[in-house]
Parts: sequence; C-alpha cells; structure tokens
Amino acid sequence: MHRLVRPLALTALAISCGAAFASTPADQVPQGKLPRWAVPQSYQLAFKVDPKQQDYSGTTTIKVDLKQAADHLWLDGHDLNVSKVTIAEASGHTHDGKYEAVALKEGVSRIDFGSTLKPQLLTLTIEYTAPLNQQLQGLYKVSHAGVPYAMTQMEPISARYAFPGFDEPGFKTPYDISLTIPSDATAVANTKQINETAAEAGWKTLTFAQTQPLPTYLVAFAVGPWDIVNGPDITPTDYRSETLSLRGIAAHGEGHRMQHVLSETPSIIHTLENYYGFGYPFGKLDLLAAPDFSAGAMENPGLVTFRDWLLLLDPDSPAKYVRGSFNVTAHELAHQWTGDTVTLAWWDDIWLNEAFATWMQQKVTMKVHPEYRADLDRISGAEGAMHNDSLTSARQIRQPITGNGDIETAFDGITYQKGAAVLGMFEGYVGEDIFQKGMRAYIQAHKFGNVTASDLVGAIATAANQGAPFKHAFNSFLDQSGVPYVQTRLEQKNGKTILHLSQDRYLPVGSTGNANRVWGIPVCVRYATSDGTKVSCELLDQAHGTMVLADASEPTWVMPNANAHGYYRFNLSKQEWAGLTQHVASLSDTEQLAYADSIDAGFRHGDLNASDAMAALKPLTRATTREVVVAPLDTIEWIYRNEAVTDAQRVKIVAWVSDAYLPRMEQLGYQRKAGEADGDSLLRSALAEALALDFKLPEVRTALLKQGDAALAKKADGHLNLAAADPDLLGAALAVAVQEHGEPALDALIAELPQTTDPALRNAMLAGLSAADTPALADKARDFALSKQVKVGEMAAILRGSHDTPAARDALWHWFTGHYDQVVARTGSFAGGRLPALAGGGGCSSAEADRLQTYFEPRLKDVTGADRGLAQTREQTVLCAALKAKQDPAAILR
Repeated sequence: MHRLVRPLALTALAISCGAAFASTPADQVPQGKLPRWAVPQSYQLAFKVDPKQQDYSGTTTIKVDLKQAADHLWLDGHDLNVSKVTIAEASGHTHDGKYEAVALKEGVSRIDFGSTLKPQLLTLTIEYTAPLNQQLQGLYKVSHAGVPYAMTQMEPISARYAFPGFDEPGFKTPYDISLTIPSDATAVANTKQINETAAEAGWKTLTFAQTQPLPTYLVAFAVGPWDIVNGPDITPTDYRSETLSLRGIAAHGEGHRMQHVLSETPSIIHTLENYYGFGYPFGKLDLLAAPDFSAGAMENPGLVTFRDWLLLLDPDSPAKYVRGSFNVTAHELAHQWTGDTVTLAWWDDIWLNEAFATWMQQKVTMKVHPEYRADLDRISGAEGAMHNDSLTSARQIRQPITGNGDIETAFDGITYQKGAAVLGMFEGYVGEDIFQKGMRAYIQAHKFGNVTASDLVGAIATAANQGAPFKHAFNSFLDQSGVPYVQTRLEQKNGKTILHLSQDRYLPVGSTGNANRVWGIPVCVRYATSDGTKVSCELLDQAHGTMVLADASEPTWVMPNANAHGYYRFNLSKQEWAGLTQHVASLSDTEQLAYADSIDAGFRHGDLNASDAMAALKPLTRATTREVVVAPLDTIEWIYRNEAVTDAQRVKIVAWVSDAYLPRMEQLGYQRKAGEADGDSLLRSALAEALALDFKLPEVRTALLKQGDAALAKKADGHLNLAAADPDLLGAALAVAVQEHGEPALDALIAELPQTTDPALRNAMLAGLSAADTPALADKARDFALSKQVKVGEMAAILRGSHDTPAARDALWHWFTGHYDQVVARTGSFAGGRLPALAGGGGCSSAEADRLQTYFEPRLKDVTGADRGLAQTREQTVLCAALKAKQDPAAILR
C-alpha cells in the first residue's frame, strides 16, 4: 500500500510475537492473533452487490483444519448480520452453528458448533448481509458524477467488514470469488473472469478463477459501470513464458485517460522480473482508478487500486501527477513480489512489505526514468522519516503489536522511508549484486508463503557470507527506534590523519529521551586528498571508533556520510563545519541533501543558531538540482514562522529568501514552456507555493493572483475557467485568490467543486479552500469539508490548512472540537492515528500541547490508533516550544 504521507532494546524482537500476543486459551476472546488450532484452508466468497443499494448479501464458505477438539472457533467479522451458519463435518454430517459477535470494537466473533467436535477438516458456510461501508473500508460505496460504485479496500484489517474470515496475514489460502450483480453492471476481481450466467431477473453471476494463496487483506473486487480499456500486452521474459494481459479500469467516461500509465507499466514489470529472477505470478493485471480511496494505492494481486488522480492523466497534467503516477505504480507492482508472493507473517513485520516496495520502486525508477532522480527521493524520504524518528514516541521499524491501533498506525514514514533507507544502507555495505542474490533466494525460498524479519536478514547475510555481527547491525536498526548521531573529530598523529567517531541517539532540544544508544552503522566518509577525494568505510558498532584516512591532504575536510547512503545524522566541530561548508558545492547532489539535513539537525539540537543555519544553507540555493535548491526551505520557514518576532527579523528572512530564490522563480516564469523538463515544472511549483504562501513575496503573489483571477472567471457555460492557469500552479493560484479576495473566491470554489469530476482540478480547488486565512472563511471551508460534496478521502486536504499562526490554530481547534464527532463519523477508525495532528499539528507552545492532551486523552478508548497520534503530535509541539525558547531571535539579524 502506498500511503500519502508527508520509533528499544534488541530483545524486543524476541518478545514481539510472544508476550504481546501469546496463544489465547480456548474460552477467552482473542485480543490479538487468533488461535492456531483452527486454520483456514480455502475460501469460497459469493457476493450479491448492487452499488445503488445501501446493503449487500454474501455467503462465505471456509474449509477449516480443526487441529484440536473444540466446540467453537474464533474468527473475524465486523458489522455483519449473520442469518445462518452451516457446519459440514468430514464425515458428511451437516448441522447448524451459531455466530456471535463478541468483541464489537475489534471485530472478533465466535462460531459455536453445538457440540464438541474432534480434530478434522470442517466446512463452514456463513450467510449474511452487511451495509456497504461509508468510510472507505472493506466493501464500500463511492460515486463518480453522481453514479454509485462498490469496491474494496481490505488492508490492514478491514476484510472483516466485507466477509467473515481469519483476517490476519499469516493465514494464506486460495479464494474462489463469484459476484452476482445487476445485468447492466461490470465487475472485476483479483483473477480473470471465467464464467457468466444469468441469475434472477435483472441480475447476472460472474465467476472468477481461483486465486493463488492470499491473505484476506489482498482480496479485491469492484462493481459498477466501469470503463475497461486494454493496455499493451506485457511480453514474456526468461522468467515468464506467457504473455501477460494488462487493462485499465476507470469510472464511466474516464477510461481514455489511462493510456499513459498503461504504456509505462510493461517496463516496470519487466524490470521487476529481471531483478527478482521470478516471473509475475498472478495471471493478469488490472489497474483501477478509484473515485475515492483511503490510501494512495493498494497492491491487490491482479487488481491494483489507486486514487484516481494517479492514473487519470492528460497531456497537460501537472508534472507532480505524471511523476507520481510512475513512482506509485512501481511501488505497487514491486509489492507483487514483496508482499503478495512473499507475505509478512504478522503486522510487526509490515516493513517487509512497505520498506521493500519503497526501496524497489526507487530502483525501478532509476532504471526506467533516471531523470526522475529517485536516488534523491530516497534521501529526502529518509530525512523526512528522521524528523519523526527523533521523537521518543516514534515507532521502531519492527514494532511490537499490542492492539489494532498499532496495526493501523504502522503505515508511516518509519515503515516506508526509514525502512527503505536502511535497506539501501546495507545494500551499499554488501554490494548491489550480493544483495540481489540474497533477495532472489528469499523470494524463491518463501514464494506463496509467510516470512519474518529473520528470514530476510538471514538470506542477505548468507548471500554476503556475513555472520552474527552483520545480523546484529541490521537488527539494531529494525528493533530500536531513533536516529544515530555520528560525531567526528580529526586528529593528526604520527604522520597519519585519524578520524575519531562516536555515536549516540539524536535528540532535539527539549527531548526527555536517553541518548545512550548504539547501532551497527556502516559509516562511509568522503575526505579531501591532494588530487581529489577518497571514501573510507567502517562498521561502527560501538559507541566510539576510529578511522585512518589514507592519503588525506593536510589540512583536509570530511563529509561524514559519503553518497548519503547512511541512515544517520552527523555533527562536526565548528572548524570542520567551516571546511565542509567551503567545499559544499563539490559534493554530490545526494551528499548536499545529507549536508542540509545535518545543518537542520544541528539547529534543532541547539548547536547552531538561526544566523549560523541560514549562512550554512545559503550555498545550496545556488545548486542546479531542484531537490538541493529547495532543501533549505523547511528550516528557513520554521525560523520565519516561529522565531522571528519583530518586523526587522521578518524582513531579514524575507530578504534572504528573495535573494536566494526570486531570480530563479523569474527565470522559470509562471507558465510551463513547450518541451521543458518536468524538473523545471516541479521547481516552478515548489518555489511558487513557498514564496507566495509561506513567505508572501509580493511579486510572486501578484503573478499567481493574475492566474487565480483568470481561473475564477466564469465561462459561457457557467463553469470556472480553471484551464486558464498553468496546471502546475493552479492550486497555489487559487490559494492566493482566496486569501486576497475572501468570500467571493471561496464561494466560487464551493459552488464549482461538486460539478467537477476531474481529480486534478478537484485537488487544486481543495488547495484553494484550505488556504482560507481568516477564522470565518476557514470555518466555512471546514463546514463544507463535512458535506457529501467533498469525498471522504478529500476531507483532510481542507482541514490540514490554517496551521501557520497561533491565531489560525486556535480557530481550527475551536472548530475541530466542536465538530469532532462528525469528523470521526466520516473518517472511521482507520484515520484515528491522524486525528490529533489534524486538530493540533503545527503547535509550538506548552498551552497547545496541554489542550491537545486534555481533549484527546479521554477519547483514546473510542478511536484506535489515536494514542500514538496524540503522543507524537504532543511531543512535536513540546519540542517546537523548547527550540523556540532556546533560540535567540536577535541572532537572525547577525
């Protein structure tokens, strides 16, 4: 799954699957894993679904291996109205059973047999009805242009909303799916349709081929008046002998917009097959553009589902959507091997799915579209994860699961981006070819089965001929949270240049965490020689170490994270920082990103003041690479928003920003040029948004307002002329227009959004609505977000606005607490972990931290995952306040 997303001791590995979820006695309701004395062997799923209705019916038949004598078994089912349970024994004897929902919040149910049965193969048949879900979980209902559709999203634990079953990744079985649907509807599922028969008047029944063994969370189907378009066939390879059919699935009238993504897909599949040495195993491949969706995309084998704006592309689509489409498609298709073919045994190892798909997606993108610079995306993603990983409340990569909330909040930057960065770091340590050898062995050994972290680490260690120290180093990043902080000191001794290394845990100002932590870190250092630079590497697995820098010049300078392969931050002495800053332009793009992150880390650690940070970051703004150019913006924006308290200080920062970026903005211009690189389009968009909305440079706001006014002008047909603005800048242009014109602009967007089906245009209008910067207008936009005219998956786009100032956050807080029940009712339990950040994100005072705690603490029992979201949002608020108190605003003017 791809989330739209902007962590203890090594013994945790041993206890995470033991003490946290030990086998539950037969007479107690399971609080975690279901007991293993009843194991599903196969499913037959039959559904009768009409998207126009509010409910559907289903019959689930499960063959179950009953491994011990019992008079009942446990399984999962949520909001299911079961009318009949039939139990067929191995002898052929059939009798009724009883279904009882016993843990309503968790969705755990019990089936009573009526008598004690001996161990045998049972067949359970469960007939039920259920509502089409309204919160994008299980089997849910959506609409496009007023027309209803039904589709599924089962991950992580939402299959129980769609059908009764053993809703855990460790239970993999084949599925036979049949769908009875209205005669004029279309349906797709994980596998090819193999039959169609007439049902009662106005209905038909579609039957699909049996699936490969899957966990419940990968079962997928969709019903409605879908457009189905053929893509290019994916030709055979050395690892797959048959041609693979490819199709695009979209809401009625939208199928023609899928040709771009379909044309890119064969190259992705071929690249993955060649890497893994294992052919795509699922028979057919459909990519579905969902009208509304809770995630970015979902890797269901044979039927991969996406937010529609990732697949529905036109020649003038924003560059971020075109690039995002390829990256997310590569991510989901990478899952077909890591996640679908080989599946985690339990949710503490979700990184085996998501970190690997993120890491592999970047490898695919670098091969097929090297101009997209996925190597820089990996580093930017890792650095984003480090911000969260610096919290004492952060998750581990391999996080023990203590309840459903831990499962639902596991899909975060730690799992995805940190996990991918750690994989990349150890790939760099053993070498790409060796790592690939280990991955191929891992896939072959566990195909269509389940795995744990030790299976993967063991496969890589075996391929690399590495022993316990390597495994210990790898596991040190999996089984404890935090970011290593590597500090260096140069010494000349006996004619040698020696670099002293030390490590502890990076903790920002105000943290109450314990910095005494050690990892096994592959540390690689670039340093100056008389004729250039060299790189030296060492596995630092103690608190202190040394490295001899052979042939180092005198004096030399050091870059302590060569090629930015390492997941760590670094700190230098003041003199060594000066030497590195002097040579920053000679560093690679990847190293310049690591430099920017460690400057920001030093600022947040209290080692640098605002003036120091601004001076050290300024050289990066003159770079030629987009990602490097914009790297300083987050640090500068924090100083501007939280530290500058006088007009003079604000003017100084705006002057810094204007000098650094305005010439580049003017050079790019405000319209996409014919044939320009998409990197220029992305840079234009990033600079325009930052300069106009964060720093409010008049020149940029004026240019964007002109486009915003043109977009808000009505055409002859009464619709807004949204095509009048540059497609990459439309969202920012509408945001400026709302801020400058107020209610008339806001009302125009509120009127237009329900009439617009194009997802890119809807996203731009949502950006405009979220920019309302007075309490009354912001409240009007937020009220609109609760209406059915805004899709469930779009609501947060509006609510995420208005976090920039204390007054704006206060207004949001009062609105949110007054509408809390309505927000929860729309978003459902899966969004629980994000609710505290939605309400209180961006806070920077103890008062904001306290009110967040006071409000959410009594509500934690009602919304799963909110406890972790509260802990992290509160800690971020406290740390912001501590950094603000630590810094001297006068330093800005130095």
